[in-house]
Amino acid sequence: MAYVVTESCIRCKYTDCVDVCPVDCFREGENFLVIDPEECIDCTLCVAECPVEAIYAEDDVPAGQEGFIALNAELARQWKPIVERKEPLPDAEEWAKIKGKLDQLKR
Repeated sequence: MAYVVTESCIRCKYTDCVDVCPVDCFREGENFLVIDPEECIDCTLCVAECPVEAIYAEDDVPAGQEGFIALNAELARQWKPIVERKEPLPDAEEWAKIKGKLDQLKR
């Protein structure tokens, strides 16, 4: 069972999770991160590091966010790995409080 990045990450892109990942399973898009399910070893370290609580076990993804399981797998095949922490997006703090951001995702 892999872990999944959900909607809360969109337009925030905090990368605290990247620092603790022992297998470099995170992939980076312009305004979102995903987890490569083929690389994730289910260590749970990233979950506690996410300041917007965007990371869940595949079986625990909140209702209405299940589409992010397939989305993580799809985008992980397209995006490049991110292996070092970066600054969050400039307006991350504002976007962290907003729900319903899927339309803001830049592929």
